[in-house]
Amino acid sequence: MGVFDRGLAGLPAYGALSADIQAGRLPAAVTGLGHIHKVHFLYSLCVSLGRRAVLLVADEGEASRVCEDLAAFGAHPLFLPARDLSLRRVESTSREYEQMRLGTLAKMAAGDYDIAVACVDAAVQFTLPPAVLLTRTLTLRAGLTAPVPNLPAAFTAAGYERCDQIEGPGQFAVRGGILDVYPADCPAPVRIELWGDTVDTLSFFDLLSQRRTESLEAVSIPPAAEIMYDDPQALAERIEALAAGLRGKNAAAAKENLLADAERLRGGGQPASFDKYIPLIYEKPATLFDYADGAILFVSEMAKVRERLRTSQWQLQEDVKTLLAEGQLCRGLTDYALDEVGVLAELERRGAVLFDTFARSGSEIRINGLYNINARQLPVWSGGLELLTEDLRDILHRGMACVVLAGSETKNAETLAADLTKQGIPALYAPAPEAPVKNRVLVIRGGLSAGMEYPDAGLAVITHGRIAGGRQKLRRPKRDKAAEIHSLSELTPGDYIVHAAHGIGLYQGIHQLEVQGVVKDYLKLQYDKGDTLYVPVTQLDLVSKYIGTKDEVKVKLHRLGGQEWQKTKSRVRAAVKDIAKQLIALYAQRMATPGFAFDPDGEWQYDFERRFEYEETDDQLRCAEEIKADMERAVPMDRLLCGDVGFGKTEVALRAAFKCVTQGKQCAVLVPTTILAFQHYNTIIKRFEGFPVQVDMLSRFRTSKQQEETIRKLRRGEVDILVGTHRMLSKDVQFHNLGLMIVDEEQRFGVAQKERLKEISPHVDVLTLSATPIPRTLNMAMSGIRDMSVIEEAPQDRRPVQTYVLEHDNGILTDAIRRELRRGGQVYYLHNRVETIERCAAGIQMRIPEARVGFAHGKMTEEQLSDIWRQLLEHEIDVLVCTTIIETGVDVPNANTLIIENADRFGLSQLHQLRGRVGRSARRAFAYLTFVRGKVLSDVASKRLEAIREFTEFGAGFKIAMRDMEIRGAGNLLGAQQHGHMEAVGYEMYLRLLGEAVNEEKGLPGANREAECLIDLQVSAHIPESYISTNAQRLDVYRRIADIRTHEDSLDVYDELIDRFGEPPEAVQGLIDVALLRNMAADVGIYEVKQQQDSLLLYQRKLNMETGSRMSAALKGRVMISAGAKPYFAVKIKPGLTPLDTLREALEAVRPEEPEETKQGGLKIQKV
Repeated sequence: MGVFDRGLAGLPAYGALSADIQAGRLPAAVTGLGHIHKVHFLYSLCVSLGRRAVLLVADEGEASRVCEDLAAFGAHPLFLPARDLSLRRVESTSREYEQMRLGTLAKMAAGDYDIAVACVDAAVQFTLPPAVLLTRTLTLRAGLTAPVPNLPAAFTAAGYERCDQIEGPGQFAVRGGILDVYPADCPAPVRIELWGDTVDTLSFFDLLSQRRTESLEAVSIPPAAEIMYDDPQALAERIEALAAGLRGKNAAAAKENLLADAERLRGGGQPASFDKYIPLIYEKPATLFDYADGAILFVSEMAKVRERLRTSQWQLQEDVKTLLAEGQLCRGLTDYALDEVGVLAELERRGAVLFDTFARSGSEIRINGLYNINARQLPVWSGGLELLTEDLRDILHRGMACVVLAGSETKNAETLAADLTKQGIPALYAPAPEAPVKNRVLVIRGGLSAGMEYPDAGLAVITHGRIAGGRQKLRRPKRDKAAEIHSLSELTPGDYIVHAAHGIGLYQGIHQLEVQGVVKDYLKLQYDKGDTLYVPVTQLDLVSKYIGTKDEVKVKLHRLGGQEWQKTKSRVRAAVKDIAKQLIALYAQRMATPGFAFDPDGEWQYDFERRFEYEETDDQLRCAEEIKADMERAVPMDRLLCGDVGFGKTEVALRAAFKCVTQGKQCAVLVPTTILAFQHYNTIIKRFEGFPVQVDMLSRFRTSKQQEETIRKLRRGEVDILVGTHRMLSKDVQFHNLGLMIVDEEQRFGVAQKERLKEISPHVDVLTLSATPIPRTLNMAMSGIRDMSVIEEAPQDRRPVQTYVLEHDNGILTDAIRRELRRGGQVYYLHNRVETIERCAAGIQMRIPEARVGFAHGKMTEEQLSDIWRQLLEHEIDVLVCTTIIETGVDVPNANTLIIENADRFGLSQLHQLRGRVGRSARRAFAYLTFVRGKVLSDVASKRLEAIREFTEFGAGFKIAMRDMEIRGAGNLLGAQQHGHMEAVGYEMYLRLLGEAVNEEKGLPGANREAECLIDLQVSAHIPESYISTNAQRLDVYRRIADIRTHEDSLDVYDELIDRFGEPPEAVQGLIDVALLRNMAADVGIYEVKQQQDSLLLYQRKLNMETGSRMSAALKGRVMISAGAKPYFAVKIKPGLTPLDTLREALEAVRPEEPEETKQGGLKIQKV
């Protein structure tokens, strides 16, 4: 934006400062600058001098504000976060911050940046030197030879973790000549296809679908770990040498720890903690200053920066002191960051420019130039035209140039310029002005966090709210709701599976068998009495993983050829039929019930939405639109709004509430607990300020007299919005004219309460909010019976929660609590046993005497609990020891550390819900998931803890509910009587039967179709291990192939295979053909195809003569019909044609045309 850097040209101090920087007369200090002026100066100096810059700030909140404003000016800022050193042994930690740091450092080392912003504690942390980073960075170009002969080994050496399929940054996967890698500084993972030693193609690909998106010419792959060593033996020798020289009282313990690590390294293992060996691994570790060569160094608020530096140094020294006493660290392993003296020396040597709001006396740095700027920060313009014209007249009267930023839409800027001209103000819309013009108003698009005025430069900038240009948004592909669970890829031998024709068996692995000279892959399944069944992989769609309703149920295996499974299936089918009737009736009733159609949005609604103080995410806007569109239909709404904890579901719901209230209807907000009702009540009052809306609350916080008064007002229609607990569902509460019911935290209400809700509101629009929808509602929503809106995008300033999984260790946990208290925060300590909770709280009090410890559990009365929440909110408690009661608790933005005992006992969605309780402010949050020392985790538990660590990014709640359904089982889908049926046939089979029943009820076709068709041809059809090596991925691809229904499907699968694994061999091509033909055959009622010498036999249960005549007409003289006990059509194979070609010919001849109307259909039941 030329208009901004030229805008300061008239300021004498700015010119002098530029001259000083060019001549190297630094350090210099500039005072009188507010936040927005600092950003403006920083940006303008970089542009006008053509230099790069590094800015040090005091905290992460300020850093993210600076980055957003820099992006609004048109810069591309990089942010360097601090990373947590793990100096003790931890099982695993989440590494997002390390990946973010490496992304920034890699760009800085390559000189590919304009401005880098860092918190001072991040800038001083020791990290890998730039030279090491550059030598470890691999640059690949399409068409040239790879820089190293063995790329996988190079990735491992650079700290990447090898896995079967990439799920996040810092991982790589190898499949034959295709390598996938996810570098820290790339917007998406990269797929590398090799031809011998040459890089054939490079492209980005999508994590969800694993398909390529756009191709690349070249890519640089920086290392994925800050601490790497070349030679484990050499490091082991250094550690042993250090241990040998130890003396003193803690030497014995330290020696033992050091030698144990050296032993691990020699045995090819890893030390307990890499971080503690930084001083040994790098002779001269680097800091951010080493990456900032040639850049101008800026510091915002020197006094605050020094304060922050001292605090972080003190915290680190305290940690080191404790670890020295325990023998975890020793002399020579104590330096992990640059100290204050070192920082001041760097600032002086490199010549820093210090930005301060106020002049301060006395500085440790020798200043060469001091400039005071006369500048004012202007508030953001709210959108009212009158106020703006008044301000502009005043500015023009003083003979200044003025720039107005009118928001992100060009249209708005043009309209505003026209409106101002009508008011007699010399305004002009300029898409890209060169410089501000005196006595004129330039209107341009854009937005900053505040306006600014420089009287000495004759410039004023007025801004409409900020535009979110700060972060690149990655477009997520729309998810196919039905294809969420790939349950087969997670099969391990010993798992229970369900075969559609034979029932429940045990999976024993994939085996290759040779039949009649042709090799094929089979799934080996074991049934009751030791029977074995080999299922050809072409029929994988008949097999699904058994997902029951809970973990520990002993599942009964069926007998092969027994009647039991068929009986079970028909029993369930009958039960499912009833449900299908109910569902269809429910749905039809909803569609037939007259609801209230709200009018489209009016002026008030726009005004209300504009007053939201944050930037909405795209998802929030989309969900709000979907909900309002539902309200405008004449059918009652029943929508589920899923969004992660803290993703702004409440705001979306309030927009719907406002729409309801402004059209004369009442709105009810139902919440599970008193304290949550209280919090919502306060939020609503604050948000509806300035609008004539009456809000009231029904809960135990109100006396019975107040409650009676509220109920009376409600009946008379004097209350617009009522917030309440289930007290609201009592018989005595009657609404005057209810229009919308909002149910929050749906997973907490029982069936009876939900039934009562339905009674109250058959004609009313219902909006349900939930962070982890319980599987039952998730299924209903996915089955298309309820509508669902999902918010997946994190609000701009939320940060991931740094998650650790570790054995319970009081030392580490005490450190963690102290660290949180030192920064003035609060801690949740989750101890899920009421009997011992007081003892646990006393133990913490003893270890940390200075902390104020409280405890809370579900057996307390509502009054006691409310009081504890109040104390927590008012910061009278530092550490709250509690049970899972905090899951539904209130927001305490100041609580940012969560410690969970026995985390392996919780369900996934529960862990996720709990973790969402911290990290609700712009501060960084920590979660420690601990399990008992020496305990062997059950398979399910370790899967859960792994998953929660993988999904540290926000927006994983939905993914987690899905994954939980796989791990925990699907629970009670549709009421208790269905429970047993689901257990009997497994979840996928149950859904399949339900889907068929619903279609039948609706009279959709599909009854003529055979459930399965066996094809036994002499064709080689399997996936060789040389093509896809891991079992899980092979199963996944087999399942994809077995699901092929049309020619388009087969082409799509073929493309995907080429993309992910390279050119498929002939056997795979055979597999795709067989799958397609098998489904075509089943569609026309053929249940078996067999090859006999030079004929194909096509069996039908009951011969369809129309099929026969069509086939005879197309294949003249080659078709014979046999109507014996097992009737079939025999088709002669023409010389020169393969059996597959012949089958294709026969099936294409008899394929029915699809009538138009069957393509439509309202209610879909899909498989989840």
